[in-house]
Amino acid sequence: MEFTAQQIAGMLGGSVEGDVNAKVNTVAKIEEGHSGALSFLANPLYTQYIYDCNSSVVLVNKDFQPERAVKTTLIRVANAYEAFAMLLAQYDKIKRTRVGIEGQHHIGKNSTYGENIYLGAFSSIGNNTKIGKNVQIHANASVGDNCVIGDNTILYSGVKVYEGCKVGSHCILHAGVVIGSDGFGFSPNKENNYQKVPQIGNVVIEDHVEVGANSAIDRATMGSTIIRKGVKLDNLVQIAHNVEIGENTVIAGQTGVAGSTKIGKNCMIGGQVGIVGHLTIADGVKIAAQSGIGHNITLENTIVQGSPAFDIGDYKRSYVMFRNLPELAGRIGDLEKAISKQG
Repeated sequence: MEFTAQQIAGMLGGSVEGDVNAKVNTVAKIEEGHSGALSFLANPLYTQYIYDCNSSVVLVNKDFQPERAVKTTLIRVANAYEAFAMLLAQYDKIKRTRVGIEGQHHIGKNSTYGENIYLGAFSSIGNNTKIGKNVQIHANASVGDNCVIGDNTILYSGVKVYEGCKVGSHCILHAGVVIGSDGFGFSPNKENNYQKVPQIGNVVIEDHVEVGANSAIDRATMGSTIIRKGVKLDNLVQIAHNVEIGENTVIAGQTGVAGSTKIGKNCMIGGQVGIVGHLTIADGVKIAAQSGIGHNITLENTIVQGSPAFDIGDYKRSYVMFRNLPELAGRIGDLEKAISKQG
């Protein structure tokens, strides 16, 4: 899509300096600008680039004062960074939106879908499933029997939603996500083999949740694995059976949460964190990357690090001591030798 500088200024409540009819159809960094692109200048460190910038339009703060002539059209706004972010969101929404039903799809018996749905090639919807309006189910994605997918949710290519699972509105499941695969439940028997414990529960994902590529959220043994409103999961995150994650918690890549653990709301969990099962983690807790959590964290807003993890202040002081251990060991050895000689 193509917009003029005047149209963009109208959307942002800004004012144009230069050609009001300058047209843009893409975005670019200010140092990589080219004809037809929209850029922005918010950080003074990048001011040098605006004088030779080839972008057709550049967003700047209202108080920006160039030191010499600028050849590009400027749009002055209250906050160039926030304005550009808003435009990116609109651009992304337009780019991502698809409507229509492609060939080679499957819709099961008694399943329904709302208006403006998109079904990609080789997508599949099971029986007795309800799909909301403005939902996008991309190529090779599948939704099982007796599922619910809320309005304005996107399932990218290769997403698998197993039977009986529920996904809320305004959710995004990226490529390769698996929702509702069996929890890791096995019981040793007298033959010293492992007998599979049937996983008969489901997964419930509330509204405004985003799940990164190739992440897996296992179905509950009984009841539900629950991902609360606003949760954001990075790529390659493993959520085990009967886990519950509170509202607006964010979890970075390659983290694993074992079964039946309850994580509070507004938590921040770094990459490659391992959390054992049947724990409770309080609201607002922050866990540093590569930490191992083997005990309950009951104090809200705690920050922990290490494996096993403990208070981050204590961890940093302990780490200083740890790094100095070779030097301390050498000094102790020297003292022992000196004492030995005196004896």
